Amino acid sequence: MTQRLALALIGEYTPSFEPHAKMDEALDHAGSTLGIQYEHQWISTEEVITGVSDKLAPFDAIWIAPGSPYRSMNGALNAIRHARENEIPALGTCGGCQHMVVEYARNVLGFQDAEHAEYDPYASTLFVTQLTCSLVGQTMDVFLTRGSRAARIYGQTNTKERYYCNFGINPAYQKELDAGGFHIVGRDSNGEARVLLLPSHPFYLATLFVPQLTSTKQHPHPIIVAFLESARSRPRAAFWGGDVSQLNR
Repeated sequence: MTQRLALALIGEYTPSFEPHAKMDEALDHAGSTLGIQYEHQWISTEEVITGVSDKLAPFDAIWIAPGSPYRSMNGALNAIRHARENEIPALGTCGGCQHMVVEYARNVLGFQDAEHAEYDPYASTLFVTQLTCSLVGQTMDVFLTRGSRAARIYGQTNTKERYYCNFGINPAYQKELDAGGFHIVGRDSNGEARVLLLPSHPFYLATLFVPQLTSTKQHPHPIIVAFLESARSRPRAAFWGGDVSQLNR
């Protein structure tokens, strides 16, 4: 039977929102390069407020999409926690990255009141804060930690990436994240977090930038290629030939 991966894309799909439309294209680029067939299903954050384990059980990998604030922050955090605790390959880009940080702060580091400023700008423990200057549409340098998995994925330690965000990781909590196991392996020229990785996990990567925006058929983005490779390597990678839209029905 043909191996066809089942991918869950967490967020509220908006066709006119470029980072969403580019996710489909970037997956095609990476899948074609790897010779991987896949199906994907967009899952609203409201759908995973409850029953997250059952709803995400059929999927080989989870991509937490840009586009916050989500309809349900708790739903997004549930999906992220499910991927982290069950060693399911997970990629979070832009808003997805920000929510991976909040989930880790709450459920691993013990900051139960950790918040995202887009939801509660006056919270006392803001792990995600509004950027002084918006990064929407900007292309900027990212410096990767030598020897890290991120550097190995790229095959280099310097790269340029495009952004679509107005919020970022609060520098005041970067040391707690890094020391607590969610390693900062990519930074901007000011040392602020741009890539985070959980080394104990098969694939758990968060980027403040939006890798799908620079992926092309000729040059698929290396992070998305690595994401699909990790999904394919899972012991329970799905072998099926049906329509992913039927998986949770």
